[in-house]
Amino acid sequence: MTDADYSRITDPARLRALAHPLRLRLFDLLTERDELTATECAEAVGESVASCSFHLRTLEKYGFIERAPGRGREKPWRALSRSWDMRPDPELPGSLAALRELAVLGLDAEWQRARTYFVEIENETDDWVQASTFTRSTFWATAEELSQLSQDLQRITERFAGRSADPGLRPPGARFSRMMAIANPEPWSSPLAEQMPDGESA
Repeated sequence: MTDADYSRITDPARLRALAHPLRLRLFDLLTERDELTATECAEAVGESVASCSFHLRTLEKYGFIERAPGRGREKPWRALSRSWDMRPDPELPGSLAALRELAVLGLDAEWQRARTYFVEIENETDDWVQASTFTRSTFWATAEELSQLSQDLQRITERFAGRSADPGLRPPGARFSRMMAIANPEPWSSPLAEQMPDGESA
């Protein structure tokens, strides 16, 4: 498995299984680290070992993580993939609703992380402040063009593949970093949606 491997998920049961605050945090941890035991997960998220163990087993049941080779008496977990493509399948009832629930939960988590960074930005040195960005763009695109852009964004960090699992690949001074990118058409409830060219409709 490499950081650039992508596993597609459309099954509503799997999407709903991940749409839980603690499970999503544990899932993130195991895609960001190499291996972690339930005890290490509990320390990282501030929850009990028993609670983490339960949710880790749920993530295993739905195919997100697996048991890694034991370290003596320790029983670590690891992610089955570091990159996932989660999209609804119109042929699967409940798929869109499950993705909506997961997406909203994920957005809330990422927003809080980004907000914390900017609230605490005075603690950063200027080089890291200048290296960070919060950017927004607006443009007109077809569904096919937006789909291609989404795929490009999904793979933009592949240049850093392998660094999560192998510290030896990290250059001196590297810090764990995050990128959140969203590409979506303007909602139909927005006044801007009324600017659709003649002949087009929802």
